[in-house]
Amino acid sequence: MEEIKLNLLDGQELLKELEQYTVLKGISDIHFSPEKEYVRLEVRQFGVLRRLVNISQNEYSQLIRRVKFSSKLKLNVTDIPQDGQYTFSAPGRTVNIRVATIPSRFGETLTLRLLDPQKGIVPLKDLGFPKEIHSSLAELANLPNGLILVTGPTGSGKTTTLYALLNSMVGKERNIITLENPIEYELPGIVQSQVDPDHDYNFANGLRSILRHDPDVILVGEIRDLETAQTAVDAALTGHLVLSTLHTNNAIESIPRLLSMGVSPYTFAPSLRAILGQRLVRTLSDKCKQETAACDPLSHETYDGQTALPELLIITPAIRELILLNETATVISKQAKKEGFRTMSEWGEIFVKEKITSRPEVTRVSM
Repeated sequence: MEEIKLNLLDGQELLKELEQYTVLKGISDIHFSPEKEYVRLEVRQFGVLRRLVNISQNEYSQLIRRVKFSSKLKLNVTDIPQDGQYTFSAPGRTVNIRVATIPSRFGETLTLRLLDPQKGIVPLKDLGFPKEIHSSLAELANLPNGLILVTGPTGSGKTTTLYALLNSMVGKERNIITLENPIEYELPGIVQSQVDPDHDYNFANGLRSILRHDPDVILVGEIRDLETAQTAVDAALTGHLVLSTLHTNNAIESIPRLLSMGVSPYTFAPSLRAILGQRLVRTLSDKCKQETAACDPLSHETYDGQTALPELLIITPAIRELILLNETATVISKQAKKEGFRTMSEWGEIFVKEKITSRPEVTRVSM
């Protein structure tokens, strides 16, 4: 990684430099991890954690006090986790930072997550999906009702995809309401609501409340339990387009996961429209696209961005019948492949041939 000249004498100045540097370099997270004699400063760039520099305990002490002050955390509390947020100005926009601390052996560990609206709200056509998947997603966004799921691990770009889908619906005479935890990006033209477990406002009862506000489109940040899942399915059956996320390894696994939660197959099968599974892969630099053999696929310098590696399962009548029969993921997968479904690994091979990314990078995220 390119060296950064940090002002290590003042916590406020160090924080300002880091904020601007991370926005410039497309960094999503900043990690401060105290060791016995110093504090590791690491950043996550294009999905990979990289060491930036070591700073002294004294420099870190000044910086963490500044972060706590900005995010309204208790300065004198160091032995329990704390969470907060603050904002800073970047060229042409305001960036939100989510702050989290936990006590560790040599002091508080601090993690900052950058929520940059320039990265979060992206037109659907600019997400890098293959043409056929982009076309299918655009068609799905115009459906009047049904359930659309986006699945993948944390950091796989699910929220960015969902915001792109919502953004494509704004201004089309549809009442769009979201239920999020937390609200990551502000999207004009929709109603955004944030869950508050301390006041018994969770995904399940929040979704029931949203249904009383005459929505056309509903985004539920995450399906975690049977109550939320069944309410989302019922909403999709009664004339609403419902978007949500799950944490599963791939698109097809989402079906048995929801059924194992206890969702009724007789309501789930007719409500489900599609499941998008995705990961983020680093993309080759222009130089390495032209001279693939000259670039080491394991070197960070080979890559200069990220794109989504997808798989999209469209629910056809045959697959709907298999869901009604409570069939296994293996049986559903065989039928889907007969109908042209491509897995992430198969799309990965296409990405490699088109010099979008490298085979080791596809293996890293899809195995």
